Amino acid sequence: MDEPTRQPPPPSKRTPRRRWLWLLFLALIAGAVYYYRTSEAKSSGAGNPSVSSKKKGGKGGGEGAVPVVGTRARRGNIGVYFNGLGAVTPVYTVTLKSRVDGELMSVHFREGDTVHKGDLLMEIDPRPYQVQLTQAEGQLARDQATLENARTDLTRYEGLLTLNAIPEQQVATQRSTVKQSEATVKADEGQVASANLNLTYSHIIAPITGRLGLRLVDPGNIVHANDPNGLVVITQMDPISVLFTISEDQLPTVLQKMRAGQTLAVDAFDREMKHKIATGTLTTVDNEIDPTTGTVRLRATFANGDGALFPSQFVNARLLVQEKRGVVLVAGAGIQRTSNTVFVYLVKPDSTVTARNVTTGTTEGEDVEVTSGLAPGDVVVMTGADKLQDGSKVRVELPAEDEGQAAGRSAKGGHK
Repeated sequence: MDEPTRQPPPPSKRTPRRRWLWLLFLALIAGAVYYYRTSEAKSSGAGNPSVSSKKKGGKGGGEGAVPVVGTRARRGNIGVYFNGLGAVTPVYTVTLKSRVDGELMSVHFREGDTVHKGDLLMEIDPRPYQVQLTQAEGQLARDQATLENARTDLTRYEGLLTLNAIPEQQVATQRSTVKQSEATVKADEGQVASANLNLTYSHIIAPITGRLGLRLVDPGNIVHANDPNGLVVITQMDPISVLFTISEDQLPTVLQKMRAGQTLAVDAFDREMKHKIATGTLTTVDNEIDPTTGTVRLRATFANGDGALFPSQFVNARLLVQEKRGVVLVAGAGIQRTSNTVFVYLVKPDSTVTARNVTTGTTEGEDVEVTSGLAPGDVVVMTGADKLQDGSKVRVELPAEDEGQAAGRSAKGGHK
C-alpha cells in the first residue's frame, strides 16, 4: 500500500514579527539619542550666559523688552473743518424750447458737445416766417405811401385855408387822416418786426456756454412753442457749484468769517471720503434754516475745467473755517482713551514707558492736536500699547518718516 503524500510545511510567520520588533527597538534607540542631545544642548545654553543672552537679544537687544511701533510728536499746522453732505449743482441749466411752430429742419450739434453762447444749434423751417415778413413789408410800404399823400394834402389844405378858399373843418379832417395813416404805418412796422423776430426764432442758438445733454427731438418732427419737454438741455459745467448743509450751531462761525471779508475754502471729496475731487470757495449761505433737520444750505463754487465734478454727483464737502499754525501734532493712533481719561504711553530715554495724561484739540485725518502734555520730539507708542503698563520696557521702532524728521533736526542742530 502506497504511503500518503506529505504536504510541505507552511512558511514560518516568525520572520515578519522579528522584523517589526527590530524596527521598534531601533525607534526607541533613536528617540533616546534625540532626547539626550536636546537635554545636553539646553543645559549648555543655561550654563553659558553669552548663549542665553544671544537668544533673548542680550542687554543690547532689550532683554524682556516689548516690541512696539512709536511716533514722534511734531510741530505743524492743522485745519478746523465743518463737514457736510452735498450735491453738485450747476449754476445755470437751460432747457431749450422752440418759440415758434414749424418743422425741425436740421441739428448742428452732437450730444454731449460743449457749446458756446451764440452757437447755432437747430433750425426750424423759416419759409413761413419769410413769407410773413414779405407781406408785412408790403403792407408797410403801401401805408407809408398813403401817409405821404395825406401829409401832402394837409400841407395844400393849410395853404388854402390862409386864403379862406376852403372851410376850416376840411383842414381838421385832413389832420385826422394824417394821424390815422401814421398809426397804420406804426402798426405795420410792428408786424414787420414780429415777422423778423419769428424768422430769428427759427434759428435756435445757445443762450449759455455749457455741455449739451441728449437730444429730445429728432429732425423732421413738428415742434410747437408750447411743447413741455423742450429740444435739448444745456448745463454750465465751468464754473460749477456744490450745495451742501452744515448744522445750525456751526452757522454763526461761518457768518462771522464771511462778514469779516474772509474767503473760505471748500474741498469736495468722493463718497468714501478718500479722494479729493476739487477745491473751491464758499459763495453764499441760504436765507433760512430747515426746521426739520436743523441745517442750513451753503453754495460753494468750483472751477471745473477738467470736468471732475458732474451735475447731481454726491460729494462730501469740507469747509475750512480756521487753520491752526505751529501746534503740537501727533498721530491719532498714539492717543489712548478710557472712560474718563485721555493719555499716551510716553517713551523715556531709558526705553521705558510712562502713562501721561494729555489734552487734545482738533482732529484732522490721522493727526490730532495736543494742547497740553506733549512737546515736539516726544516719542509715544502707536502700536502695541495693549501689552504695556506704566514702567514697561520697550523696543521702539519708528516709521521712516519720523526717523527722517529726527535726523533732519539733528543735522540742523549740529550745523548750528
